[in-house]
Formats: sequence, structure tokens, C-alpha cells
Amino acid sequence: QVQLVESGGGLVQPGGSLSLSCTASGSTFSVSRMAWYRQAPGKQRELVGEIHADSRSYYPDSVEGRFAVSRDNDKNTISLQMNSLKPEDTGVYYCYAAIKERSWDSWRTYWGQGTQVTVSS
Repeated sequence: QVQLVESGGGLVQPGGSLSLSCTASGSTFSVSRMAWYRQAPGKQRELVGEIHADSRSYYPDSVEGRFAVSRDNDKNTISLQMNSLKPEDTGVYYCYAAIKERSWDSWRTYWGQGTQVTVSS
């Protein structure tokens, strides 16, 4: 019943900016940790930013100061603002959410469909 729908992505020149968004939809549920991951060709999927319901966030050194994650708890939406993009930022970006419906006993992991981000001049 729950879906994570991503939007954004595309081709951008080095030094440019791009914004991604992801919305969780479905019946009544609670959302805990939300995050963005990316996977470059031939590499493992890696975290690029996470944010909790209390706004606590974390970024790896590779994107610190360039990327920013935000969330709208009323709309169950997470956004990723990417600035000063580099070619090494190229990859497929996936949103993540830990979700629990009222009738569930445990939290479940959901992933978005992924969106391509290409940084090239």
C-alpha cells in the first residue's frame, strides 16, 4: 500500500545544482528515518544524507557542505538539494524510508524507484 515516489534528476554541468524530492503515500502510517542513497556504476550503494523525524541529520564527508536534506513531516516528503555538483556525484539516486502502519508490529523498509543524476560538461 505504501509507495515512495521520486521526482527530479537529470543532466547538469559541474558546479551546477539539482533538487530531488520523494513522497511517501498510502494509508495511515508513521515515518521514522528518511534518507537518500546513490549508486555509481561498478560501486556499492552509499548514503548521501539522512534525516530523522526530529530533524537530526547526517552527511558523509564526500558531500558535506554541498548537499542538504530536508523533510516535511505533514506531507511525508524528503528533499535533497545538491549544489556545487562534481562528475563523481553521477549515479542513480534512491530515497529510503522506515515506515510503520498502525496495525503493524514492526517497521518496514521502503525504497524509491531511483532517478539518474549525471554531472558532465
